[in-house]
Amino acid sequence: MQARVSSKFVSRKAAKRAKTQTKSRTLLIIGVVVVAIAAVWIVLARNCPAVGIALTATARNLHRLKNRTTFPQAADFDSRVTLDALLQPGDDSSRWSNDRAARVQGQVLDVAYARPEATNCFNPCRRDIHIAIAKQNGAAKTEQVIVEVTPNLRAWAEQQGIDWSEQTLQKQLVGHWCEFEGWLYFDVGHAVESENIHPQKPDNWRATAWEIHPVTKITVIR
Repeated sequence: MQARVSSKFVSRKAAKRAKTQTKSRTLLIIGVVVVAIAAVWIVLARNCPAVGIALTATARNLHRLKNRTTFPQAADFDSRVTLDALLQPGDDSSRWSNDRAARVQGQVLDVAYARPEATNCFNPCRRDIHIAIAKQNGAAKTEQVIVEVTPNLRAWAEQQGIDWSEQTLQKQLVGHWCEFEGWLYFDVGHAVESENIHPQKPDNWRATAWEIHPVTKITVIR
């Protein structure tokens, strides 16, 4: 009888030990996976490619457009693009071309960092800067156009002795009428939040999904 009880006790101990070992292996595997993911993220964050982090060819192409570092030449500019033209109501998804550049003037209402995104490898230190422009101060969100300064062009500006940091742009631009040059870009991800694509949708926060992105030149007019 005692031998049988002793055998059961040993079996329970063995089962408990096996369960503990299994749990330890699982935690080890999870730990290794987390470390591996963190290591990959750190490498990408410090050396973010032009395609950012993208799983599809479409996403890679869109990220390349956002991360352009070439400057538009005179022949690239579409002179039809003005703030008034961008604000024209109606489905504008095909109104302009991502292959063209624009020169747009407007009143700067706000300057703020965008959230970390795949385009910039989710690096919180590599975020686009959103600049909201409109025809006048106090314009509703659905009457505003967004232009964006990218990390790549911010780094270029720094090399030229120009400060395009969020704090400096806020001080220099907000409340002023400014001109922005750069590449046109239709931000598909924000189309559903634009007034031109979905009129009178309650959570719309912009007039159009068309942007100047990246901005390559900023001039304060007045």
